Amino acid sequence: MSNVLNERDRAASSCPQSEALYARACRVIPGGVSSPVRAFRAVGGTPLFMERGAGAYIFDADGRRYLDLVCSWGPLIAGHAHPEVVAAVSAALARGTTFGAPCAGEVELAERVVAAYPAVEQVRFVSSGTEAVMSAIRVARAFTGRDLIVKFAGCYHGHADHLLVAAGSGLATFGRPSSAGVPEAFTACTRVLPLDDESALRALFAREGASIAAVVIEPVPANHGLLPQRAEFLAALRELTRQHGALLIFDEVICGFRLARGGAAEVLGIRPDMATFGKVIGGGMPVGAFGGARAMMARLAPDGDTYQAGTLSGNPVAMAAGLATLDLLERTAGWQRLEMLGAELESLLKPVLARAPFPIHLVRTGSLFWMSFHASGAPRTAAALTAHDTARYGALFHAMLARGIYLPPSAYEGCFLSLAHTSPDLKVFVHALDESLAAIA
Repeated sequence: MSNVLNERDRAASSCPQSEALYARACRVIPGGVSSPVRAFRAVGGTPLFMERGAGAYIFDADGRRYLDLVCSWGPLIAGHAHPEVVAAVSAALARGTTFGAPCAGEVELAERVVAAYPAVEQVRFVSSGTEAVMSAIRVARAFTGRDLIVKFAGCYHGHADHLLVAAGSGLATFGRPSSAGVPEAFTACTRVLPLDDESALRALFAREGASIAAVVIEPVPANHGLLPQRAEFLAALRELTRQHGALLIFDEVICGFRLARGGAAEVLGIRPDMATFGKVIGGGMPVGAFGGARAMMARLAPDGDTYQAGTLSGNPVAMAAGLATLDLLERTAGWQRLEMLGAELESLLKPVLARAPFPIHLVRTGSLFWMSFHASGAPRTAAALTAHDTARYGALFHAMLARGIYLPPSAYEGCFLSLAHTSPDLKVFVHALDESLAAIA
């Protein structure tokens, strides 16, 4: 598939500065990257090294400009280097990068999160989504006095040992680690269920409900493609957790403060017991957070007996970036604007995808979207793509790159729109996609 690119596309894809940087990186960084998906292993080729971003565009080390549909995997909801966010960060930097002590910014951002999100009365900041989910689960276990946690195949909750678990056969399985270096004993208290399967859910609770501390789920799963769930399935999940005394944790690291002011919980009308956040509330800086009812959060040290700590938690620069981003969203009716952009893109893409030379389906939730290459249509569960389909996506990725469009370097990753994207940008994207699909047919 990668050989279908024409000479123009191949010439445009040559990036000597990125290639040189990658060669240097491979000598001192495992795989040449600091996060695996950046390595382009799923699409082939050399990863691009980015030098700067502006609005809806990023520029690589060779000075080439790309319309960015990755947006750093979601946090750049205002776009790259938004003047208000840059000004807030610059002002915070001038006062100091970190204090290792409380600062006003973390109080202000916590107040914003608590005011916006259903069920969260207190919140604690950490530095990543992995930390947020790991800590929320620790609190849930302490609060319930139980050990088991339940997750769903296709939902990613960070790289903590007990969460690196894939689904096995049958309706529910004992967790088996899906990464080397994770002892099976670490995942022995993790159960994995398929998404969109109420019978498997009810069977697990009937069997082990009294031992389940928490169920953690992305309310809008966005790490194995975009897999919006039926309202009935999520309602059953809420009912069963309440009935059996387990906590329901919404992992809103991606969708929190992106889909709406109150995240997916507001959109879905479902009130979880705890929630985790990241991405948007950091405005492009490293931030995570977890929160819940005051009685649950009281278990945390220093008030309670459940330990969690972080030297850079509540970092003043990150807090300033998050506050500036939320201010911008509130003041400009940002969530409504993003929904309008998403709807416009969906309308523009319909005729292009309808005449595509092979099955391709658009899945969209607000400003999140994914192009599914599954022949049977867009799935709601974690479904593997064939080698042929992933090769097709790799060819499409490089054809779009040659036309100045930066897509996620994996067929399973979703795309993001930002407030910086405009109607003309959407038309550029759709035209490039139309050309690229024809080129790789």
